[in-house]
Amino acid sequence: MEEESTCPFPGLPAGVLEMRVKEGSKIRNLMGFAMARMQNDAGQTGLRQVVFTGSGRAVTKTITCAEIMKRKLGGLHQMTKLQYKGLREVWESQEGGDSEVTVHRTLPSISILLSKDLLDPLEPGYQPPENGLWDERNGGEASQTVEKRSVDSSETLTEPQAKRVCL
Repeated sequence: MEEESTCPFPGLPAGVLEMRVKEGSKIRNLMGFAMARMQNDAGQTGLRQVVFTGSGRAVTKTITCAEIMKRKLGGLHQMTKLQYKGLREVWESQEGGDSEVTVHRTLPSISILLSKDLLDPLEPGYQPPENGLWDERNGGEASQTVEKRSVDSSETLTEPQAKRVCL
């Protein structure tokens, strides 16, 4: 039995879509539902915010769902909160005795709020929308502006550039 946990995003308006990601959830199904609710369809305005929540083995799948939505919609502000969720498991004896074992475990849990509206940038866990625009014409690479500078003939090119090595 999972213990009830509070929403890590206090003050969310009513009607925010909450997607509870489980270990066996299919990403295609989750994203199909969430994308349809967030996009503008048939003149109706879509939802402004969605929360993806997952715990235990579903944490990586939760992160994947949020990253897919950020790529497809673009311009989404993100707030990420990590916490632990309590889980109580009760094991009963199969031999018909009255013995049982209760185990309390804590599972890591993640909640990711994606919003079309600006979130508090001073709040821990905030990520602004990505600078580069997703452009499938460039083979799925983010388009970036690169500043080019010309090499003056008076500059010497014999000095090696320092490299930073991280181990």
